Amino acid sequence: MKRGRLPLTALRSFEAAGRHLSFSKAAEELFVSQAAISRQIRELETFLRQPLFERHHRRVELTDMGERLLAQLIRSFDSIDRLLSELIAAPLQSVVRVSVEPSLASVWLVPRLNRFRQLRPDIDVSLEVDPRLVEFRGDQPELALRFSPHATSWPRTEAERLASTVDSPVLSPALLASGPPLDKPTDLLRYTLLHEENRQGWARWFEAAGVPAEAVPARGPMLADASLSKQAALLGHGVALGDLLQIGGEVAAGTLIKPFGIEVASGAYWLVARSLRDLPEPAAAFADWLRSEFAESRRALEAKL
Repeated sequence: MKRGRLPLTALRSFEAAGRHLSFSKAAEELFVSQAAISRQIRELETFLRQPLFERHHRRVELTDMGERLLAQLIRSFDSIDRLLSELIAAPLQSVVRVSVEPSLASVWLVPRLNRFRQLRPDIDVSLEVDPRLVEFRGDQPELALRFSPHATSWPRTEAERLASTVDSPVLSPALLASGPPLDKPTDLLRYTLLHEENRQGWARWFEAAGVPAEAVPARGPMLADASLSKQAALLGHGVALGDLLQIGGEVAAGTLIKPFGIEVASGAYWLVARSLRDLPEPAAAFADWLRSEFAESRRALEAKL
């Protein structure tokens, strides 16, 4: 096909609609009307002589041909975007943009960032603290750090497991000294239990400890994330169910006490990108540093705990 005949505007509209599986969201992204998106896609389907979407009430699905075309367009548009970015005059200082979940950023990553700065002073790190997964478009971060309770894959991305996580009860020495003795797991029921997001974590831990579910009261403060739960435990507000990878330093230092050896698997931390093999050099360097830091955290946890 002659390149002069390529329906570039229609292809751009289709790529946005295919990624979002929504004509309205594609219209918002491209700053045009939904009617314009629909018209462009109809013209493209007429041009190709076959449908690209199956239209249902209030939703659309890609046909097999639509899936093939979308995969190629995403690769092609991303390649064009990367090349255009490279052609723009590069700043004196390289920057890597990283999307990180709030608790992982504050409790684990930020305390270590100066090590990367010492290793690569030529690269600045721009952290975007947001639990939502980015699409890794041209104006978004190149890397993301995410927690998932299951081995999972995010659409159109690659994910690499960095470390598995286990949870165990922790509390401050002052709270333990002033409260009832902790000789057996059921003694924890005499303390205030701090819950992170929901009450399922403690239910899993007590189940692993052999405590019947009906014996565990559904009460205690609900905190938004692990950083708040850890802070509340340090202040003596109750017993937290802590991710040992994030609180291992406090346990080793004695500022938090781990009264029982019972631990429950809770998920894993993942390095996520559009393509881990095709990262720009600053992002690739930061990814390698993250791998080494998580490996060191795992070794330190095994040695101290």
